[in-house]
Amino acid sequence: MADSANRSSGPQVRSAPLLTGGALIAAGGVLALAGFVIGGAHLIAAIRQWIREMEVPPSELAKLKLAQAKAAAAAGADAWQHSPAAADARS
Repeated sequence: MADSANRSSGPQVRSAPLLTGGALIAAGGVLALAGFVIGGAHLIAAIRQWIREMEVPPSELAKLKLAQAKAAAAAGADAWQHSPAAADARS
């Protein structure tokens, strides 16, 4: 019975180690954030430089590829509609 009187209702936790752990976690978060910022800035700068060095800008290349795709789709639809198999099916 003497043991039950000395026991508390929960674990005995000291605040100093918890505060130290929290501070280390916060410092690690700040360092990680700084790493993301520095790495991201370098990556963006490298991509911008790469785009500047391209012979054809990405927007022009996208327009060219879209025009090619439209032409290919139109040619395929025309060939499908005017093929000999289509003419036999109509007869």
